Amino acid sequence: MRVFSCRVCGSSLFFENTICVSCQTDLAFSREERAIVPVDDNGRYVDADGSTWYRCTNLALSGCTWLTEVPGGYCFSCGLTRTRPSDEDLGGLREFKIAEEAKRRLVVELDTLGFPIVPRSQDEENGLAFDLLSSVAEDVTTGHESGVITLDLAESDDAHREKVRVDLDEPYRTMLGHFRHEIGHYIEWQHVRGALIQQARDLFGNEEDNYADAIERHYAKGPPAGWEDHYISRYATMHPFEDFAETFAHYLHICDTIETASAHNLAAVAEPQESASFRDLVIEVWIPLSIALNQINRSMGKGALYPFVIPAPVLDKLQFVAQLPRR
Repeated sequence: MRVFSCRVCGSSLFFENTICVSCQTDLAFSREERAIVPVDDNGRYVDADGSTWYRCTNLALSGCTWLTEVPGGYCFSCGLTRTRPSDEDLGGLREFKIAEEAKRRLVVELDTLGFPIVPRSQDEENGLAFDLLSSVAEDVTTGHESGVITLDLAESDDAHREKVRVDLDEPYRTMLGHFRHEIGHYIEWQHVRGALIQQARDLFGNEEDNYADAIERHYAKGPPAGWEDHYISRYATMHPFEDFAETFAHYLHICDTIETASAHNLAAVAEPQESASFRDLVIEVWIPLSIALNQINRSMGKGALYPFVIPAPVLDKLQFVAQLPRR
């Protein structure tokens, strides 16, 4: 994530800011300008072309400050959400706000990396939509199917998520991580086509392997012996689909963290996606940076920030993901 500054007073801003704490100017995020911009008392912004934009109608509901062309309308990110908790589900709505914050970061990441996002409302066959469901009211299974990503909002709750992480013996589990993993399934569905299918099979395995059998085998027997030499995580060993999604999630982890570190003068690669070799970027920049960040975290009495080891076969998988065509 890049560094933002207030256009009125020049003070530093964070991506989630709704107001400048220095000059009290109301703020909004312009996806078109990729910038935080000032808005008037009515939440309006006039761009350089003279077009008027308005704060998203979900400002009060989810803290969304993104701009939309329609007064009282939804911004692009909020428009991707097909289902949310009911107004009576106060717990679900609290979790919904956290999930929407993570989704907005995801949209910016995909924009930065050049992956086009087509809403399902515009393309029923290939478009993207999110069902953000509260497991308070129903059983929810997080996953992706034909462009629809379903997420259990209970994952927004720190205590619940940490319990699940410990129960499943996972090194890392966050709401943003869930979004990055599930969008990996969508990206594979949309972008791994034609000749790329065989290349993907050579790296990740045959995606036509029975998924139900793979799930049963994984939870009954666990990962295969020596999995650390070929996969980024235990979950990646379950099925080729999961291996790709886990790899894509780590591609996003790496790109976003390097970009953020560069914005704060902790690295010298402002645009990781422009690197000629993602493999070299991981070896020369990411691994030393992640080691330093892990040690910084430990200096604060916390666990490793990036608790993963990247073996050579995973470097090949990351390189494949980084070179996907941006159709």
